[in-house]
Amino acid sequence: MEKKEEELVGVKEIARLAKVSIATVDRVLHNRTGVSVKTKEKIQQIIKELNYQPNIVARTLASRKKLRFAVIIPAVSLETAFWQAPLNGIVQAESAFRQYGIVVEKFLFDQNDRKSFIEQAKLLLRKEFDGVLLAPMFVEESIQFVGQCQLRLIPVVNINSDLPGQDGLAYIGPDLYQSGYLSAHLISYLVKPDESILLVNISRELDNDHHLMRKEEGFRAYWQKKKAVNEIIKTDIQQTDLPAIKKQLSKHLKNSSIRAVFVTNSRVAAVAKVLEELERTDLLLIGFDFLEDSIAYLKKGVIDFLICQKPQEQGYLGMKALYDKLVLHQEIQKNQFMPIDIITRENYVFYNN
Repeated sequence: MEKKEEELVGVKEIARLAKVSIATVDRVLHNRTGVSVKTKEKIQQIIKELNYQPNIVARTLASRKKLRFAVIIPAVSLETAFWQAPLNGIVQAESAFRQYGIVVEKFLFDQNDRKSFIEQAKLLLRKEFDGVLLAPMFVEESIQFVGQCQLRLIPVVNINSDLPGQDGLAYIGPDLYQSGYLSAHLISYLVKPDESILLVNISRELDNDHHLMRKEEGFRAYWQKKKAVNEIIKTDIQQTDLPAIKKQLSKHLKNSSIRAVFVTNSRVAAVAKVLEELERTDLLLIGFDFLEDSIAYLKKGVIDFLICQKPQEQGYLGMKALYDKLVLHQEIQKNQFMPIDIITRENYVFYNN
């Protein structure tokens, strides 16, 4: 198609074919009132036939309206660097969407302190935002926060963990139940019927940690479905410093029947460090997330498998869902589950988080 013909496939051509003014076409494109149903349907049919794609950049810049997105996620801590990955994805999206007049403000909280989440949520709600990206850590408080957003007609996208019973714009992250189920399936190939599995939850706010509980639920469901006789020994560690983890694990590892250890979050590196210090690298160890410390123990053979679900991509796609909804006015898929990737010493160099 020549340049002159390309130029015709636009608002002017739509107006000519529909025998209406350019202003009328513009009203339909921008969902404004003042156009009869019959005329609107006629224009929409022509748009469809021409496969017309509005110039979103020009339209947004011309409107001079800035959209404000808020991000509320845990800060990176000394205990785990996990949250750097989704933050990198968010920054990547922020850079890509800046040209469309989108402004992003970040509210970072301590994942071990629900009060810090409440404080950041209050700060966020004092301002005006068009959309929110949330990484829920504290279920009750997160549900209350989402409710406040809904009252303000602010769409919320959750990443990394869903919220039970909540109807937000979208959830982008792992299928937590299936992550636990897959981990059990892996272990089942490597343990004998008379050997036990130590299930380790490490979190200061364990009673309110939906993320870990769903993984545990999926893990146990596998063994129940298979009617396996292997004993699952559970330990909940709420003091998350290394000496406390070592003390708790040392007690359980006196049990000689334990063959495998399953850690339900990214703190598997701390467990690996303890096993190394106790010279118990004979145990099968499985945990989560593609982090520098964990990769080091994977290379040494202390960690056998890491379950990874692209946290950087979660951050990017979460921002994109808000962009697609608020800029492109597209329908958003409710649940966008990340792939469940199994990382080993043999394939980690090829993995992109």
